[in-house]
Amino acid sequence: MKKAHISIDLKSLAKQTMLEHGLLPDYPLSVAREVDQMRLPTDFDLTKIKDLRHLDWFSLDNHDSKDLDQLTYAEKLPDNRYRIYIAIADVDSLVKKGSAVDHYAQANTTSVYTPTKIFPMLPEKLSTNLTSLNENEDRISITVEADIAETGELADFRIYRALVNNKAKLAYNGVSDWLDEKGPMPERIKNNPKIQEQIRLQDLIAQILRKKRHNEGALTLMTIEPYAVLENEKIVDLKPLLRNRGRDLIEDYMIVANCSIALFLKKSLKPSFRRVVRTPKRWDRIVEIAKQYGFDLPSEPDAKDLDKFLQNRIETDPDHFPDLSLTIIKLLGNGEYIVEYPGQPPIGHFGLAVKEYTHSTAPNRRYPDLITQRILKSIFIHIQEPYSNAELEHLAQHCTQKEDDAEKVERKMKKSAACVLLSPKINQQFDGLVTGASEKGTWVRVLEPPVEGKLIRGFEHVDVGDRIRVKLVHVDVEKGFIDFVRVEK
Repeated sequence: MKKAHISIDLKSLAKQTMLEHGLLPDYPLSVAREVDQMRLPTDFDLTKIKDLRHLDWFSLDNHDSKDLDQLTYAEKLPDNRYRIYIAIADVDSLVKKGSAVDHYAQANTTSVYTPTKIFPMLPEKLSTNLTSLNENEDRISITVEADIAETGELADFRIYRALVNNKAKLAYNGVSDWLDEKGPMPERIKNNPKIQEQIRLQDLIAQILRKKRHNEGALTLMTIEPYAVLENEKIVDLKPLLRNRGRDLIEDYMIVANCSIALFLKKSLKPSFRRVVRTPKRWDRIVEIAKQYGFDLPSEPDAKDLDKFLQNRIETDPDHFPDLSLTIIKLLGNGEYIVEYPGQPPIGHFGLAVKEYTHSTAPNRRYPDLITQRILKSIFIHIQEPYSNAELEHLAQHCTQKEDDAEKVERKMKKSAACVLLSPKINQQFDGLVTGASEKGTWVRVLEPPVEGKLIRGFEHVDVGDRIRVKLVHVDVEKGFIDFVRVEK
């Protein structure tokens, strides 16, 4: 006799899970009162802020995104060089250090995205309105202006405050389908040839930037991230969220912005908040996996050689490349926030193959970006640094920890959503990929739906990257438990 399915409110479960991981699902009354008093500035001192509203800026994000953190613009220069502009929302202009809103944002340090509910780092009146670079609205920004050589090298850069105006709010998928000639031109740009030209130029520059980064050893990775398909606020499916040209364009431009700002802070001889990914501790396992494909990697971590292996595999077996990518990502380890001081050698970002890197381009969604923005502005207007070294050290540890907590909430809620879909499939078998193997347990991912669960039997002698056959034996929506056992192929 089948056990009756118990309906669980995933929104309530998400709030409960936030609390369990020390995150605040709701902002207090003091924050609401403070936000109610906030107004957009209307009197801009254009002797201190550049007026770049005439440029053909556009935003590119998910189709349902309302918190717009950045705009982009580009132009071709003589001698086959390019100039790109990245405008970043000036969140600090309204969210002051030490304010009630700031304390709330600092508690969580990031927006948390669950399948049925988003928990924004900033109240929505700010993140989707007052501090968002909304279409056809004048907004103050921190702007990075970067000169790019024909080889993709960062030749020069300038960083300053500027007044900008978003001429078109665009979505990744629509722009990508149009560029790939798989879909129609987005409606918003049909009567705007200047934005059409901008998109094609920026796409060209992004490809040049990407080629240069991969020549330096940036890793070619492609994972399958699930997103929930909702009908009447109920989950009916999980679909893979795949990379495309629109996402790549924004990623390439944001890397330029983050590297430029890190270099600016370094040249200013100021402590800076860095995003680092250290050389992988499990390089030996990466070497072992590459050998299984007949590819020899050196005994010491080498990003260029690793990317050659990855590029070989995406060309040889593109269908299974997302599985390999996930394996490598798990073995690379997590990123973290640190404080870098003047004269200190940079740790860098192993996966991106850059030495100077920070997080600065999403201040509506990530607190580290707001910290960096405040440090930048203190340099612009020649005032005392907003944070002491001790504060920065504490915040680096705090932001790393809260990011980990947020990821746990998101992972758990994705599993809870998957449990809803998997509950009728108990005792069905799946092809799986081992994604984690430690004393804490062994984890396996299946493709349809794209979910990860625990291997509770048959985990002996398996390691990250192994392909095995598994059977689903148990799900628990409330706890987000998905349990598999290994079976013979």
